[in-house]
Order: sequence, then C-alpha cells, then structure tokens
Amino acid sequence: MTEPRRRARARVVPPLPRLPAWRVRLLAVLAVLGPGLVSGFADNDAGGITTYSLVGSTFGYALLWVILASQIVLFFTQEVGARLGLATGKGLMGLIRERWGVRWAAFAALLMLVANLGSTVAEFAGIGSALGIFGVPPQVSALVAAVVVVGFITLGSYSRVQYFFVGVGALVSLAYVVSAVQAQPDWGLAARSLVLPSLSSSPAYWLAVVGTVGTTITPWGQAFIQSYVADKGLRPDDLAASRVDVFSGALLTNLIAGFIVVACAATLYVAGVTITSAADAAQALEPIAGQAATVIFAGGLLGASFLGLGVVPMTSAYTTCEAFGWETGVDWNWREAPAFYGLLAFFIGFAALFVMIPGLPLINVMFLAQVLNALLLPFILVFVMLLAGDRALMGPLASGRVLRTIGWISTGLLVLLSLVLAAVSVLGVG
Repeated sequence: MTEPRRRARARVVPPLPRLPAWRVRLLAVLAVLGPGLVSGFADNDAGGITTYSLVGSTFGYALLWVILASQIVLFFTQEVGARLGLATGKGLMGLIRERWGVRWAAFAALLMLVANLGSTVAEFAGIGSALGIFGVPPQVSALVAAVVVVGFITLGSYSRVQYFFVGVGALVSLAYVVSAVQAQPDWGLAARSLVLPSLSSSPAYWLAVVGTVGTTITPWGQAFIQSYVADKGLRPDDLAASRVDVFSGALLTNLIAGFIVVACAATLYVAGVTITSAADAAQALEPIAGQAATVIFAGGLLGASFLGLGVVPMTSAYTTCEAFGWETGVDWNWREAPAFYGLLAFFIGFAALFVMIPGLPLINVMFLAQVLNALLLPFILVFVMLLAGDRALMGPLASGRVLRTIGWISTGLLVLLSLVLAAVSVLGVG
C-alpha cells in the first residue's frame, strides 16, 4: 500500500456514538455516588444492628417514629457535610484548624476519637458475635478481621474501596429486608407507630431513644462524608448529584433500620424473648421464623460489622491527620501518607486488642457507644453549622436561611434530648 493511500485510510475514523442526554446525566450521577451511600450503609453497623434489635425486642414497634424523625435530620446534616467538602475540597478537622486554630481542632478531633473508639470496638464485637454462632473463637475472628480490613484498604485503590463498601452495604440491606418479611409482622401497626409517637417517662425508653438517634446520626458520619467527598475530588458542580447520593444513603439507612426493628418486634417482642446482643437476636429468630432467618440475620451482622470496621477507623485516621495537617486519603500509598495508614492500623489494632479483654460486657459497650455518639454529636454540629454559614468560605454553597434554621433546630433538639435523658435518669421517673 502506498504512503498516500495509507494516510487516507488512516483518516477514515468512524464517528463516536452520541449518547442520549438522559444517559449522560445518569453517568454523571453515578460518577459522584459513593460518599453518601457508604456513610449511610455504615450507619447500620454492628452497634446499630444491636441497638435496633434491642429496641425491637424490648419496645416492639413503639420507637419506629424515632427512625423516621432521625431520617429527616440525617439528610440535612449529611447534605451540609457534603457541601462543605464540595465547596472547600477539605475535611472537617482541616477547616476547624484553619478557622479556629490547632487547639479547637484537637478538641473536636478528641471528641470524634472518643466516640469512634466505642464504635470500632462494637464492630469487632459484632464480627465475633456473628462468627461465634458458627463456633469461631472471638480472638481468632478479631485477628482475621483486623488483617483483612487493613490489608484491603491499604492495598486497594479508591474505587475498589468505595465499590466494596457499597456492595457490602447492599447485601446487608437485602438480608434484613428478607428477615423482616419472613417474620410476618403487623405492617398496619408498624405504619401507625412510624407517624404516631408513643411516649413514655421511663428512663429505659429515653435511653433507647438516644441510642437509636446516636446510631443513625453519628459524629463520625458527619466528618466521614465531608472527608470522602474531598478525597474523591468532587467539586461544586457536583452538588445536584451529591444530593442524590446523600438522600439515597439517608433513606436506605433508616429503611433498613426500620426493617430490623420490625423483624425483632414481630418475633422476639411478641414471644417475650429477652436478648443481650444482635447475635442473640439471630439465634432467637430460628424457632420463630426459621433457620433461614437466623442465617440471614447473622450474615447481615457480619457484613455490617466489616463495613463499619472499614469506615469508622478510616474516619479516625482522616480526623487526626486533618487536625494536624498531615497527608490523608485512600488514594495515597503507605510511603506518601504514612501517618494516615499508621493511624488507621493503630485504631483497628487497639480496638481488636480491647475487645479481647476477658469479661468485657460487649453488649453494654456496643449500646452505650451509640448513646455516646448522640451526646457528642451536638458539639460537632456546632462547628459544622458555623462553617456552613460562612459565605467567604463556602461561596454560593453557603447554607441559606432555611438550611441554617433546620440545622440549628436539629442541634438544639439533640441537646434537648440529652437533657431529657439526664432528667429522667436522675429523677428516676417511670
């Protein structure tokens, strides 16, 4: 073939197919999805499942209204966190350090780490409880879980970590939907309990309310979504798709929480069965709803624990590095971000050793960790709301009057909830 003919033939390039507009928009949304879904799925971790199981088996359908109320607050708080990440490209602790200095950043980071420690221990307890049903010793399960999670995060790319977390979350969600349907609940009573609160003056009732809120709206979740949005490199133009991501995550979080409560209310509460952990709930379901429900519930607990074990310690590493200005992010390798990965391994290893303490009341640790989340959350939200309303920092993504009002009301309600819990506990009413 002569050179002119070769050049002429090379110029004949078939035109690329033009995608329909709806497919272009869909692909744009899919590219942004991740932070909200991962945060939402991870909210239903071992501590969350344990809390929802206890709530369902102790109070039946009565606390479903708390899940609906926290759904609304969760969406707005997560949306604000995402917008902070979109507008600044920085994590929450980094912004606090720049705005108020290292001391306030260290204070906020300490609050976060205290809350996260209990949650991380709860993840190991959940893995031990789930595998314990099948005869695996807790020491073995803790060691294997720590090695698997650290190895997966440090050796995988950002996209692999994200898709793994979303995939596990989807499987866990499906497990609890199936468990709830197999329990054959009273859907009418569940629907009424969702919108008509049945209040009580019992300290145990309000402790359960605070625990339910604390496992749904968490300090680590607030920081995680902002750091993850920044880590993914999203920008202000991604706001619309990011809202879809956040709304989907918040909706799925509370939907699955509701299914867990319904499953336990329809079986354990009706039968008068007392449980002390989510693993007990899984085993107690067998004579009532069949062996399949037990295996599905236990499998969901295991998957949720692994998901939380990947996300919560990662948030602790993000928090510490941002507070002191160190390199952070899952797209860096060990050599580029040694502090981030070193802290990640430390938090996981410390919690793994802690959970091996003989005689440690794991059920109390798992539940009270959620209560601690609710008590510390208002402090974190104050920082978030002050930053979100700063137009010099946020530009066009700064919170308007409506969002600021909702945010401050939510923060005030969380403080009020803490005061109510303290009052009924001190007075011993009920």
